[in-house]
Amino acid sequence: MPELSDAYYVDGVRLPIGRAKDTGYYAGTRADDLSVRAIRALLDRNPSVPADRIDDVVWAATAQVGDQGLTLGRSLAILAGLGKQVPGYALDRMCAGALTAIVNGANAIRVGAQDLVLAGGVEHMGHHPMGAEVDPNPRFLSDRLVDGSALVMGNTAENLHDEFPAVTRERCDEYALGSQERVGKAQADGAFDTHVVPATVWSAEDGWRVVRVDEHPRPGTTMQDLTKLRSPFRPGGYVTAGNAAGLNDGAGGVLLASGTAVDEYGLTPTMRIRDYVFVGVEPETMGSGPIPATEKLLARRGLSIDDLDVIDMNEAFAVQCVAFLDHFGLPLDAPHVNPTAGRSPWATRWRSPARGSRWRSPPTSSAPPTPGSG
Repeated sequence: MPELSDAYYVDGVRLPIGRAKDTGYYAGTRADDLSVRAIRALLDRNPSVPADRIDDVVWAATAQVGDQGLTLGRSLAILAGLGKQVPGYALDRMCAGALTAIVNGANAIRVGAQDLVLAGGVEHMGHHPMGAEVDPNPRFLSDRLVDGSALVMGNTAENLHDEFPAVTRERCDEYALGSQERVGKAQADGAFDTHVVPATVWSAEDGWRVVRVDEHPRPGTTMQDLTKLRSPFRPGGYVTAGNAAGLNDGAGGVLLASGTAVDEYGLTPTMRIRDYVFVGVEPETMGSGPIPATEKLLARRGLSIDDLDVIDMNEAFAVQCVAFLDHFGLPLDAPHVNPTAGRSPWATRWRSPARGSRWRSPPTSSAPPTPGSG
């Protein structure tokens, strides 16, 4: 079996995250135009890369309809001015969509088929509310393939509370409060300045304006605020708007390159793609997936959780984060877990100033996260 080549993460950007509502940042902006902005920013930041030399555009979206449809990656290649000879495709793995796009692009480089790939994702929940345009096969329920709760993410989070009774509402609210505090500190410290790119948006109320910071975080949130919220998914439930991910709009992408392309275009990689794992779990408790996936990946690489300097995970629901921390014996406020509340500035965290160390890779063994995938 031939040895795989290296695939490198060169750069990554995302747009400020907007609220999915009529008054949100992107209510008047198309989803594909959000993605075009991310792609153009990547090319502007890496001017030595000829746009027409991009080998593929891999873009994720869960709702592949409307302004997120039409073979999104190919559409973006044309809309972003890469040239009609540049191919592209779309994919969907819901919350892991953009990560899968990165993995697919990296694998094409690792097998020697491609040298430069743009990979990322978009989700415009303001235009495409989750589940509004899908038609689950009735056999899921009639043949008892899944419980009805599996079809609603909030219900699966409530099911996690049933499976992990030690993960209480109070602990989830505590984790959620810590997340708000971390993202607020990260913004104040300028942690996002290197990779969050401004976007020009339009609305009937404000006309044209430039947005630069995430719209969704709620600075000043208190534990008292969180305890007042009720669960919309189950009477007396634990999952609320305060300890669950918001309904947001956004897009982001990364530039991946082979060693040959790095040398040819004088690029400076910040990471090397090492390994990844996807696993399936019971649909009714889909949020438990990070636990067996992490276990499998650590075992394959001969590592333990204590070997990781930084752990960044999707904060879809606080319950899944707390269950993950409990499983691996990590404290609720572990400083190396989601240090910027799930919005890690990967482009700065692993940058090595010396050219001799430019191939440095992070101690984690999974691909870097990219927002905008659900």
